[in-house]
Amino acid sequence: MGTRSGKVRENLAEYYDRQGVLGELEERRVEFALEEELRRQILRGGRTRRLQNISIKLDPAQIQALRKIATMKSIPYQTLIRVWLAEGIRKELHLTAK
Repeated sequence: MGTRSGKVRENLAEYYDRQGVLGELEERRVEFALEEELRRQILRGGRTRRLQNISIKLDPAQIQALRKIATMKSIPYQTLIRVWLAEGIRKELHLTAK
């Protein structure tokens, strides 16, 4: 996003609302590496539980489905979300136990 003389620079949200982002997306493999000790801790589940609160918006039907699945598995639904996130992270980063 360039600026032209005499124009006030617009903020990024306004720019992308107007322009969209699809033209700027590139689909290519991104290399991502974790420190070896952190990787080992994640794989063996040895990370200490210092959980941090976040806020996300979910469709009410998704929340209901999450709660139902969690009840069927006899675990709290937030734990189920954390498990699924951890599995997704391992899959995306191609982390496997050595």
